[in-house]
Amino acid sequence: MPLYRKKPVVIEAIQWLPSPVCFAAIEELNDDSPHDIEWEDATLYIQTLEGRMAATPGDWIIKGVKGELYPCKPDIFEATYEVVE
Repeated sequence: MPLYRKKPVVIEAIQWLPSPVCFAAIEELNDDSPHDIEWEDATLYIQTLEGRMAATPGDWIIKGVKGELYPCKPDIFEATYEVVE
C-alpha cells in the first residue's frame, strides 16, 4: 500500500482560553474569511465547512489553507504541528 506525507503548510493558530482577549484574537484570525463564531460559557462554537463544531478550553483554533477556521484537540495539534522559527 502506498504511503503519503502531509504537505508542509504553515498555518495560523490560537489556543482557546476563554477570555475576552482570546476571543478578540480569534475574531481577528477570522477576518479574512468570516465564519460564525459564538462564545457560550467556556465553549467556543465555530461554523466550519463541515458544520458547527465546539472548541473547549485548551483546544487550538486553526486557520486552514482556504481561510477556514476549525478546532483541533491539543494532543492532535502537538503531534501534527511545530513552531515555525
